[in-house]
This record gives sequence, structure tokens and C-alpha cells, in this order.
Amino acid sequence: MRRGAVGIGTLIVFIAMVLVAAVAAAVLINTSGYLQQKSQATGRQTTQEVASGIKVTSVVGYAPYNSTTGAYDNITRLAIYVSPNAGSAGIDLTKTRIILSNSKIEATLKYNSNYYASTPGTDVFTAINWISLDATSFGIIVVQDSDGSVKQTTPTLNEGDIVVLAVNAAAVFSDSKGIPPGTKVTGEVVPQFGAPGVIDFTTPSTYTQSVMELQ
Repeated sequence: MRRGAVGIGTLIVFIAMVLVAAVAAAVLINTSGYLQQKSQATGRQTTQEVASGIKVTSVVGYAPYNSTTGAYDNITRLAIYVSPNAGSAGIDLTKTRIILSNSKIEATLKYNSNYYASTPGTDVFTAINWISLDATSFGIIVVQDSDGSVKQTTPTLNEGDIVVLAVNAAAVFSDSKGIPPGTKVTGEVVPQFGAPGVIDFTTPSTYTQSVMELQ
């Protein structure tokens, strides 16, 4: 009887240890599965952040000629040429923001679908109604879009696409009715995901033509 009692006790302890080990194993398996899924999601997000992004290829300004003064006025329009970084995922331009500053005014602009042109023609500065753009909005002028992804209401910038982000500088920098000569302008084109495009230029000391490359 004593040996049987000892045997039953040992069996109970053994079963209890097996149950505890099974529960612990289940917890470890569930935890490892959760961590694996979490790491995969984090990896995808990190890859998207690192690989994705937008680059500013050039910035061109427009200064109208004033026949009364016989000189060029301040720069009133900015054409910001952008394209996606190599290997970037599609960039939703409706969720992209432009930040501009002349050290006195800092403005944040978002896309207004009322200002869109899929065929700029020979002159981007006449492709849309630039004058009607306000200080918080930019337009889109499609320069290159082989897959037709940059639509008016759902503009998505894919590999190989080139667009102009149109900014009414006279409205943004209303204190000086545009950008005067010798002015430092900085900013960014900020996509929803990925690296922003950098805007950094100083306008010429004098304006000798209407259209000038600034960056």
C-alpha cells in the first residue's frame, strides 16, 4: 500500500509537470507567433519608410515682365519638379504636403484637384490657372506618366513619373507679392511615407528673364 501510494503521488506530480510544460509551451508558441507577425509588419513598414520617398529634381521660377517699369517683377510662380526615389512605392500626392519658408512666412500646402493638367504643352506656366491658386494649395501638372497613375482625383506617383507641383508664390508670400531678388527659400515636399524632397535655393540678385532655374 505504501509503495502504491508513493507511485500514485509520483504519477500525479508527473502529470502536473506535463500539464505545466504543455501550458508553457503553448504560451511560448503563441508569443513567438505574435512576435514573428509583429516583426514582419515592422519590417515591411521600415522598408517602406527607407525605400520610399520623393525627390525634387529642379525648381523653376517665373517673374512677369512689367512693361511700366521696364523690369521684371518678383517671382510669382514656382514649378517644383518631382519624381519618386528609385525603388519607391507609389506616392499618394493627395496626402503629400509642401512646406515653404522665406524666414518670415512658413506655409503648408496641400493638393487642390481643381488645378490639374495632364498635357502641359510647351509651357507649364500657362498649363493651369496659377493666379487662382491660394496660399494653402498646390496644383499638379503631369510631365511624364507612362502608366496613367497620376489621375486628377487620385494622383499616384510611380517609378518613372515626373510631375510639376505648381505653387502660386505671390499668394504664399503675400507680404512681398512673391519672391524678391536675393531671397533664401527653404522647404520640403513631404510624402505620407518615406523621405521628403528638399527645397533650398536663393534667388538671383537681379531678374533678367521671366523663367529661371532656381534649384
